[in-house]
Amino acid sequence: MAELRVLIVGAGIAGLSLARALEGNGMSADVVERDSELRTAGAGLYLPANAVRALNRLGLGDDLARRARPVTRQRMLDHRGRVLAEIPIRRIWGEVGDCIAISRSELHAMLCSSLVATQIRLGTAVTDISAEGAVTFSGGEQQTYDLVVGADGVNSAVRRTVFCDAAPRFLGQICWRFIAQQTPDSADATDWTVRLGSRGRTFLTVPLGNNWIYCYADINSAYPVPPAGDWRSHFAGFADPVPALLEQAEDAHFAPLTEINVPDWVRPRVVLVGDAAHACSPSMAQGGAMALEDALVLADLLSTTSSESVSQAMAAYQARRRARIQWVLEQNHRRDKTRNLPSPLRNLALRFGGERLVRANHAPLHDAP
Repeated sequence: MAELRVLIVGAGIAGLSLARALEGNGMSADVVERDSELRTAGAGLYLPANAVRALNRLGLGDDLARRARPVTRQRMLDHRGRVLAEIPIRRIWGEVGDCIAISRSELHAMLCSSLVATQIRLGTAVTDISAEGAVTFSGGEQQTYDLVVGADGVNSAVRRTVFCDAAPRFLGQICWRFIAQQTPDSADATDWTVRLGSRGRTFLTVPLGNNWIYCYADINSAYPVPPAGDWRSHFAGFADPVPALLEQAEDAHFAPLTEINVPDWVRPRVVLVGDAAHACSPSMAQGGAMALEDALVLADLLSTTSSESVSQAMAAYQARRRARIQWVLEQNHRRDKTRNLPSPLRNLALRFGGERLVRANHAPLHDAP
């Protein structure tokens, strides 16, 4: 059986992990990235146990252990620092394994260095894709592929070109991400710790090791643009260590939160993966995990696929992934709804049912994809 010609559009987590998975199955792919350098914006990542399991399956477990920091507990506090719930990770994930924190740049470096035969062409965009798999690149070059994989994020050019009716939906939240250095005032920024204020205000800290802390802050907003003035004023009144960490947030990465929830990710010779297919709220930290799982499932299916059976393989891919992705989208909505309850009701719900809610959110994800 002749090897498939596969083009991966996008060199983020989804695209690089798919390239790695294909190499692990003795296959190869062309990878193009529209930006002139690899994107590492976003500061840090909390990877839940199913994401760590996927990276282990990609053969990256040892490298991950060297670069990442284990996370053993989730803590939920109100904005004054009063504990609402404390949950050991093992009570959420059981034997699935550990959760970790890692900088986005470290994860990208790890994925890139794991590739042996795959070459990444930077500064190369896709401008057109025909039904027969003929691809036109930004420089005018044309090539034909058995499969084009859109791994180019929430604002996917592949999705716009081939799936014209699928646009991101703004979730009514905007966020900032940054990495801060631990100071004496932030010494208690341990574990995965979220601090919940009124009207949906959220401030999350996850230690990355070496005295660095990944910080994520979001607020509800009617518009997908930064608010007037200094955004940090929205977190006035939050207890330590938030004030000390915010002092280091001048260059925080801003983003509106959006979702892609469409019924169809495939065409006969095109498939969407990762955020291009199913971007979601970060409430469960499953965006990266779902991208990694997509890569493993798609690579496994392609390993036994001929050029003549690509469309059947894509249908099988979508059928295998659909229910799991839909679960994550629905659970994100459920968690965001709880977070936006009036503060007294939210605090009561989390004190008496926080662990039960978190365990229920993740239970179906214990099974391998």
